[in-house]
Amino acid sequence: MASVHESLYFNPMMTNGVVQANIFGIKDWVTPYKIAVLALLYEMATTKSIALLDRRRLNKLILPLQQGPDLTFEQFLKTVKECCPRMVNAVKLRLFPMADSELQDMEHFFTILPNAFSDSEAFKTSVVGLFMRQMLLAYNKLSFSQVYKLFRSLQQYSHRGGRPQCDLSALTTEDMELTSNEDTSVDPMEKDELDMGALSGETRGPLSQKQAEYFLARQAYLLKNDENKAMKPAKLQDELNNILKFNPDFAEAHYLSYLNSMRVQDVYISTHSLLHYFDRLILSGGEGKSNGDEGYGRSLRYAVLNLATLHCRFGHYQQADLALQEAIRIAQEANDHVCLQHCLSWLYTLEQMKGSDSVVLTEDSVKMAAHFCLPYLASLGIQSLVQQGALQGMPANKLLDALRGTDIMHWKQSLSELIDISLAQTASIWRMSVSPITMARQQAQLLLNMNSLEPVNFGVQQNNTEPFAIALCHLAELHAEQGFYGAVTDIVKHLKQQFPPHTQHAKLWMLCDLKIQFEKAMNDGKYHLAEPHVTAISALNATEGLYRVMLATADLHWDSSGFATALPLLLQALALARQHNLQSLESETVLHLAFTQLMLGVPEQALALVQDVLECVLAHGSVLDKARALLLAARCQAALAATAPEEHRLPVELCVETLGEAALYFSQLNCKQRLREVYYLQARLHHSLGNVSERNKSALLFRLLNQELPQSASAAVPLL
Repeated sequence: MASVHESLYFNPMMTNGVVQANIFGIKDWVTPYKIAVLALLYEMATTKSIALLDRRRLNKLILPLQQGPDLTFEQFLKTVKECCPRMVNAVKLRLFPMADSELQDMEHFFTILPNAFSDSEAFKTSVVGLFMRQMLLAYNKLSFSQVYKLFRSLQQYSHRGGRPQCDLSALTTEDMELTSNEDTSVDPMEKDELDMGALSGETRGPLSQKQAEYFLARQAYLLKNDENKAMKPAKLQDELNNILKFNPDFAEAHYLSYLNSMRVQDVYISTHSLLHYFDRLILSGGEGKSNGDEGYGRSLRYAVLNLATLHCRFGHYQQADLALQEAIRIAQEANDHVCLQHCLSWLYTLEQMKGSDSVVLTEDSVKMAAHFCLPYLASLGIQSLVQQGALQGMPANKLLDALRGTDIMHWKQSLSELIDISLAQTASIWRMSVSPITMARQQAQLLLNMNSLEPVNFGVQQNNTEPFAIALCHLAELHAEQGFYGAVTDIVKHLKQQFPPHTQHAKLWMLCDLKIQFEKAMNDGKYHLAEPHVTAISALNATEGLYRVMLATADLHWDSSGFATALPLLLQALALARQHNLQSLESETVLHLAFTQLMLGVPEQALALVQDVLECVLAHGSVLDKARALLLAARCQAALAATAPEEHRLPVELCVETLGEAALYFSQLNCKQRLREVYYLQARLHHSLGNVSERNKSALLFRLLNQELPQSASAAVPLL
């Protein structure tokens, strides 16, 4: 089932995907890289014969080039070449003569630059026009010596691929102020540190305000939606340290450092960064300017609440409980109902993590959230109740009705996170109940093919969240049930890449992979390979491991011909499956009971049990489940045909027909061990009917498989 814990994490840095940054001390200035971007814009405006697709790709590239950090000349050309190879030559022809000639050529370029856009309305209103006017203004404010230094930097940049920025070591503090297109208020100590860093050559210069905002917004979005496309943790931390070096009070950089540290489970740095974020947020006055003391108090309340969520993530339940109680106390003093609802949501989440019953708390949270018109928290509480109800065995129809009641509101308000959780929970409910597998597959595919509903995105979907991991695990299990193990391998491989072992949701695909390997080993009769998987499954999911331990122990009793001793274990497993409303596992356990009764010499009761679940298995079960059920039914029919009185005896032809259907399913899975048993029974039945040719055919197939496979240690082959 999809968890709802992740959606409760308070992310004050993201508002519709845009970083709410503080006033950054360093403004935009002209650099060689930005001259290269201006050259690209000039060539795009003056070149009319660009293919439509190439122009579209270039248009999409312009904004990241403007807002992103400066690139080296090689990186810049490579990026442009991926969109339009022809434009690379045009940019080179524009920049190289400028750098190889004299200073007046660069001056001429800035003179003719506005002419290419003079008749364009976009030059006055678009982001591109704003960028060009800012660069022209910054260039016109430069002194002659500063222009000369910029020209020398352009020569180094274009010829040697030097640092993608102006030579900050060559500019004095006064030069830096004049280069900016706005007045700056950088602390003198920070300016000295900036100059010393440039002189040492060990660190690159600071990002401008817009570059820093864009960088933080993009990385925060990728960490949330597609972590693999974000920068590696070590590299991202280096970039954040560089930003914080020039502006230690940049609060949002501390918050991104907190998110980055959570990726690698670093308790110390994540706690340190989170506390620094709220310290800087309060000191900067960003909250207090509009709300006075209330803004200051609000930051303190959410600081304590976020500290509680941090301890929950790392399993520090006692510290989390203390932090939550503190947040509740502060929120009550300030009469902040919204913060109190967040605290109550985390309170029942904490109780769930500790394994306690939190239904009453969750119901109270839903009622209070609805009372204060907080639909997000109310829906989140309902989804938590659905999850708890599913684990407690509530009927599937009631769970689906509860989810359906909130889905309309989710779509109206474009709550993409809650939509994802709802789809994942719906797929899980269909998987748990005996229902057409197409329903579970449909819900999983719908989730995987959904586009992001967020207003701002960076070209990725939300595919590293828990609902996506659950949907992929469902698809892997569905393919395994149909015998498509090649597709299963590809899905699991993708899961390992998308959710590395150190990430929060990695245990989902680990459990899925272990279950598939366990089932495959049991189906192939390799019980020595299946036993270690049971231990690993129990470590990840105690209930799942307990159920499979019961079935595996029953198999061991079968191997030792202790069929009577297997009955209590199977009855216990059946009660466990019925308690949690796991109908598919219930059918599987009933088939185990039927096989045990057949071995104990009561084929009538065994056949009755098989017939009770046969229709359901054939309609909704996996290929292997269908084959095993038909084989067991044929064995029961054959036993009754041999031992029942004449008036109650079943026709032998019915057994042969049932075995033929079972052989087709086993052939799809290439399950040779089961096929060997089917061919043996077919040969015996054809012999009793006098069908010599069919008997010889089945006997030959049995002999070939018997020579290929090792001899079974027991006379009776177990059902699993």
